[in-house]
Amino acid sequence: MEYIIIPVILLLILAIVGFMMRRKHTTIIAKLENEKSQIQNNPINEEISKVKSLNMNGETEEMFERWRNSWDEVIDVHMTKVDSLLFDAEDQINRLRFKKATLIEREIEDYIQKCEKDKDKILEELNELIGSEEKNRIEIEQLKEYYRSARKTLLAHQHSFGVALPALEKKLEGFVQKFEEFDVLTSEGNYLQAREIVIALNQESQQTFEFINDVPTILTELQVKLPGAVQELRSGQREMEEQSYYLQHLELTKALDKFEEEFATLKNELAELNLTVVKPRVADINEEIDHFYDLLEKEVIAKNYVDQNCDRLLSSITNVISSTRLVSDEATFVQQSYRLNEKDAEIPKAALKQLEALQRRYDLLAMRVREEKSAYSSLQEELIEINEELEHIHEEQDHLSNTMKKLRIDENKARTQVESLKKTLQETDRILNKANIPGIPEEMDARLDEAAEHIYVVMQSLQEVPLNMGTVHNNLNAATLCVEDVKAKAHELIENVMLIERIIQYGNRHRATNLKLHTRLKEAEKSFNQFRYSKALEEAGTAVEEMEPGALKRIQELVAEETVVSK
Repeated sequence: MEYIIIPVILLLILAIVGFMMRRKHTTIIAKLENEKSQIQNNPINEEISKVKSLNMNGETEEMFERWRNSWDEVIDVHMTKVDSLLFDAEDQINRLRFKKATLIEREIEDYIQKCEKDKDKILEELNELIGSEEKNRIEIEQLKEYYRSARKTLLAHQHSFGVALPALEKKLEGFVQKFEEFDVLTSEGNYLQAREIVIALNQESQQTFEFINDVPTILTELQVKLPGAVQELRSGQREMEEQSYYLQHLELTKALDKFEEEFATLKNELAELNLTVVKPRVADINEEIDHFYDLLEKEVIAKNYVDQNCDRLLSSITNVISSTRLVSDEATFVQQSYRLNEKDAEIPKAALKQLEALQRRYDLLAMRVREEKSAYSSLQEELIEINEELEHIHEEQDHLSNTMKKLRIDENKARTQVESLKKTLQETDRILNKANIPGIPEEMDARLDEAAEHIYVVMQSLQEVPLNMGTVHNNLNAATLCVEDVKAKAHELIENVMLIERIIQYGNRHRATNLKLHTRLKEAEKSFNQFRYSKALEEAGTAVEEMEPGALKRIQELVAEETVVSK
């Protein structure tokens, strides 16, 4: 039984596979037949027939014949071959020769793809030909209208085009020749060649349109505006030189001569319609001429500045020299009483040397102004530099003068502060002695002595001649910090004593019933009587806090309130 079942299963599997493969190839064949039908049913001949509405000559007739022959080859040769291959493929499928069927199917696909390419090429060339004819018809009329308008403009405004008129007329004459060539090609059915002429004419018309627009403006620049500007500059230069202006550094005459020579060259270029050369150069010349106007205006402004400020600067130099000498004398006098730092002490001497150099520069400047052989712009720059250096020297003198005046003020202020510190220290000592405390700790006595020593050092530094206020300020700052620290420590000591007393008073309520508390408070009292207040506070506070947590904080708040009220 087993020998029978296995072959049956194998046969069944082979049958199923064969059925599936047959079905797959049948589907492919159906698809290929559909693609073949679409190619055969495509109305290519009707599309090709549209060409008959054109002039059936020249390249139009040639293309028509080529398209028709190509399509006839597709239908009569290639499609016949595809039919034969489809029949062979079906036969191989029926015989279950699927491998051979696949090869035939691929061959059919190659044929169909080639036919599709032939069809697409025919339609593309056909559309290009018909489209060219339509575009040519529309655009040639636009070009002829443009030609008529341009011709009319040239005839009506010949003087506006000057030397460029012959070249422009020649360009327009070339349009007529191209129009005639276009008509011949169109009548001969050579629409694609005619299209090339239309494209070239479009480019030519754009360029010619630019020429007709630009040439009158450029010609006006070269014949009227720029020569006029050159003459204005020459006239302005002459008038300014008559008014004692020095302008040789501008090399204006040389530049203007070069411009006038260049105008003739540019006109020749314009006659050849070389606008790519002429147009940017005309713009550059305009900028250069504007620059010369700016330079002349700069010289006028500079002369006004020099005329207004030259004598004034001499007065300023004289005044600063005088004030510097006064500051120098003042510094010499002040140094008898106060010590100046080296940098400040050297300021008057250095300033006088700088002023001597500025005086020499000014004398040379004044001579150049009188000789009238220097550009006012350079004189202005020199004048401004001298003035800026003079202002800098003047500012330094003011700073030194203010520094010296401040020395006397700082000295008086320092003496007042010393007296204030002495009073603060005496008041601190008095508070400690008046306070209801067993005694003053040695540490506090040492702090008081240290503060007194600092005050003494300040007083000694104020007795020095010449007085060094830098040393005084340093000593005064140290003394101030020390006195403030002593004052703060004294108040802290008194507050701690009050706090110890309140803690012990609070603990006394429970000493009879709490032997441990009694012992620890007794130790605190012993430390207190030995002026060891910090240790007494720690011992008493710890004892009360262990007995009743939170009690220490309440006592501290109470003492703080009493301290505020007493102040």
